[in-house]
Amino acid sequence: MFDNKHNRRHLTLAALLVLASAHGAAWADQYEDAAKKWIGSEFKPSTLTPEQQLAELQWFIKAAEPFRGMKINVVSETITTHEYESKVLAKAFSEITGIQLTHDLLQEGDVVEKLQTQMQSDKNIYDGWVNDSDLIGTHFRYGKVESITDLMANEGKAYTSPTLDLKDFIGISFTTAPDGKVYQLPDQQFANLYWFRADWFERPELKAKFKEKYGYELGVPVNWSAYEDIAKFFTEDVKEIDGKRVYGHMDYGKKDPSLGWRFTDAWFSMAGGGDKGLPNGLPVDEWGIRVEDCHPVGSSVTRGGDTNGPAAVYATQKYVDWMRAYAPKEAQGMTFSEAGPVPAQGNIAQQIFWYTAFTADMTKPGLPVVNADCTPKWRMAPSPKGPYWEEGMKLGYQDTGSWTFFKSTPEKQRLAAWLYAQFVTSKTVSLKKTIVGLTPIRESDINSQAMTDLAPKLGGLVEFYRSPARVQWTPTGTNVPDYPRLAQLWWSHIAEVASGEKTPQEALDGLARDQDRMMERLQRSNAQATCAPKMNPEKDAQYWFDQPGAPKPKLANEKPKGETVSYTELLKSWEAARK
Repeated sequence: MFDNKHNRRHLTLAALLVLASAHGAAWADQYEDAAKKWIGSEFKPSTLTPEQQLAELQWFIKAAEPFRGMKINVVSETITTHEYESKVLAKAFSEITGIQLTHDLLQEGDVVEKLQTQMQSDKNIYDGWVNDSDLIGTHFRYGKVESITDLMANEGKAYTSPTLDLKDFIGISFTTAPDGKVYQLPDQQFANLYWFRADWFERPELKAKFKEKYGYELGVPVNWSAYEDIAKFFTEDVKEIDGKRVYGHMDYGKKDPSLGWRFTDAWFSMAGGGDKGLPNGLPVDEWGIRVEDCHPVGSSVTRGGDTNGPAAVYATQKYVDWMRAYAPKEAQGMTFSEAGPVPAQGNIAQQIFWYTAFTADMTKPGLPVVNADCTPKWRMAPSPKGPYWEEGMKLGYQDTGSWTFFKSTPEKQRLAAWLYAQFVTSKTVSLKKTIVGLTPIRESDINSQAMTDLAPKLGGLVEFYRSPARVQWTPTGTNVPDYPRLAQLWWSHIAEVASGEKTPQEALDGLARDQDRMMERLQRSNAQATCAPKMNPEKDAQYWFDQPGAPKPKLANEKPKGETVSYTELLKSWEAARK
């Protein structure tokens, strides 16, 4: 889509080297000296040679000339990758370009709150934002942000790097809206995967005991039935390993906004909620929201949605049952940030929903889950599938923090921030940033020798991102018309289930009703420039159950026989699929 947007984008790195040579005398100044310093001291390893890195940075030096001396402010949430950008890459960018760049770090909720303020007031707060691509449906509909496609074709044409290489970004489909335009530039991404103690799963006595009780091998669970059997086995049968009480599951249940993420981050899709389709189900996505011709039309089953359908109810019931029966008692009073470090303490056998953003923290020397040679005792693998899941559906969630630019930001500031966004995602720095934060964004980085060398210490992260399975993990899609407002509804309703105040069906009926009311208000307000909600009239639920796809009627048997696969065989199947 972008091939004809900017003819300089066709320049090869070799051509850039020639260009750099021709203008070498003009650029032999403090900025080029800074570029050489950073290449030699920090920007390695890289998929580029040092000569190619210098050529790429010489383009940034030249492009930055109109912006030198300007003060630019950008923001992102606080994770390891963004800390590296804020502390290291922002400084490098300022020295190499002469643009005074400040990269602020805030908690995710604060980023979204400030972003909403700029959306509603049109007053510039930050010149560039890294926010989750979960907001793609919001940005696309409100018309408040400038699409990257338009930016590259118009005022940003002269300031778009010829080596940007959008096709190399593994998450670009997540930031592309129904109009075919890219609205956000991926900066980091990580998936939620299955996590397990590979060393325990290989103990002969445990394997024999599990096989005797359940009739199949202890291994990576393929379905939720096997996950449940393994959770019960470690919690009730094994109970203790090496003198320490162990549990077969970990989760969290405190009434807190993070409880909403637990579910909007594709808990229903793992169970089989929604329709087939990648990156998100169509016409019904994993939130249970149905769209028709890009317009959201409802989330209740009576409107053709699936937020309160049998698959969602099943998933929510399992969440409650597993946490109460197989996780440490403290889990019910924990938030996301409190529960995250628990598996690293060494008493959890498996976790169905674990963010790969924790990989760096889970590989620190000296942890109970790390061997003396710094290899992990644990592994990550694809999450098991619920009984409603069908081939062709998304399986889990992948967070994709992405650069976003508001139309309300003055043009010159927006363009300077666009240069920084390209710099921190450039091939010159992206591999080193991936190694630091373990949140890969480029295909070329994933397939590099450096990542091959690092793979044995990362517990399956590299193998997953090189696997064909990767495409089944995707962020929230374009069906969600206002992510900040709708996401706020989830945690309060899910908390009613976690506390035992309501049944899963009762709580999800309330959630679906409130989502529909919010979308009805959006429809009446005419605030969204395109693809605004057009709500379906309510019909009897059976009408929708009789239609193909979601919402699916309740299964007669929601617990088929457990099925597992050995981790070794799983890796072999991925390798075969790549050839």
